[in-house]
Amino acid sequence: MRHPELLIPASSLEVLKIAVIFGADAVYIGGEAFGLRAKAKNFSLEEMKEGVAFAHAHNVRVYVTANILAHNSDLDGVRKYFEELKEVNPDALIISDPGVFMIAKEVLPEMELHISTQANNTNYGTYLFWKGQGAKRVVSARELSLREIKEIRDHIPDDLEIESFIHGAMCISYSGRCLLSNYFTGRDANQGACTHPCRWKYSIMEETRPGEYMPVYENERGTYIFNSKDLCMIEHVPDLINAGIDSLKVEGRMKTALYVATVARTYRKAIDDYQTDPKRYEANMDWYKEEIGKCTYREFTTGFFYGKPDETTQIYDNNTYIKNYTYLGIIGQRDEKGYYSLEQRNKFSVGEQIEVMKPNGENIEVVVKGIYDEDYEPMESAPHPKQLLHIDLGIPLDQYDILRRREEE
Repeated sequence: MRHPELLIPASSLEVLKIAVIFGADAVYIGGEAFGLRAKAKNFSLEEMKEGVAFAHAHNVRVYVTANILAHNSDLDGVRKYFEELKEVNPDALIISDPGVFMIAKEVLPEMELHISTQANNTNYGTYLFWKGQGAKRVVSARELSLREIKEIRDHIPDDLEIESFIHGAMCISYSGRCLLSNYFTGRDANQGACTHPCRWKYSIMEETRPGEYMPVYENERGTYIFNSKDLCMIEHVPDLINAGIDSLKVEGRMKTALYVATVARTYRKAIDDYQTDPKRYEANMDWYKEEIGKCTYREFTTGFFYGKPDETTQIYDNNTYIKNYTYLGIIGQRDEKGYYSLEQRNKFSVGEQIEVMKPNGENIEVVVKGIYDEDYEPMESAPHPKQLLHIDLGIPLDQYDILRRREEE
């Protein structure tokens, strides 16, 4: 049985540390250029160095995205960027453009190279082509079924790795090749600046009646004909492993630490449970499903893994997220007074019941006993995000524990 890698996204140095602590085998990040998430926080070179050092100290690998479809004006910058990455020492680069791939081979000849899903890798011939070019891993197109992935596995060398997205947001168009963002706003999805017009609300205007907008109602909220549900394969981990996938990849380089911790911890436990004892995996299914629903999402689908989805299995009939928990912050170090530092993310108050989310899968409900400002002056509540606080929850805590609050339905 293959032991698949759990690959988790990180939007910032803080989130990278959470991904590592909460169960990732590998983390993928973007620098300040040449990745496909221009609106993510992304990493400076110094942050990348610190993140790689932290991950490596915990035996976790780090991959850097450089997966734009490059234009002529990008190529000199790509070369300079790869020269700078020599100091960072990541474990691999994720690339989609053949020209960028060739520059990486020249500038970083010892670097492991992975081929992004943006390259539309849909058949074993493509995998073999990239193997011949020197790639170590190829990311499958989102449109492939498990049957097709298994067939690819059967036709490629064992040392050529398959990576597949198994959780997170999905493009409605073919592996991200969407023209809507560029057409409507001039911001190119294939250059990392997508405005997500597939989530917008649309109406029809007839050519001879300009200014008359006719909504196409599917429900009382209007229609969202392009809007996809989120991918979730937590109930199908055995099928993913048995298909021969080497790396199980979670989407979300713009997500919060709470999202990353929740998804990483849940899939970590599911994978480990199944490989230890398949019966344990089945017995814990209710826990996996409950936990995975504690982060923000847009309903769930299995995508294309079991065949082409229809409207009932993929199309999401509104553009709102389901949000069951609010992210309050990450526990820092314990101070000399016995309190814990916290950089607050959302409002909470003394006397309020919240939940401590620990990396080992434990959730502890506690009542906030005290909140103190930087000067240890007591506060009744913490109303301003990004405040540095000291808190007393009445129990021992560990650095990187996450605080969250259940929201009323």
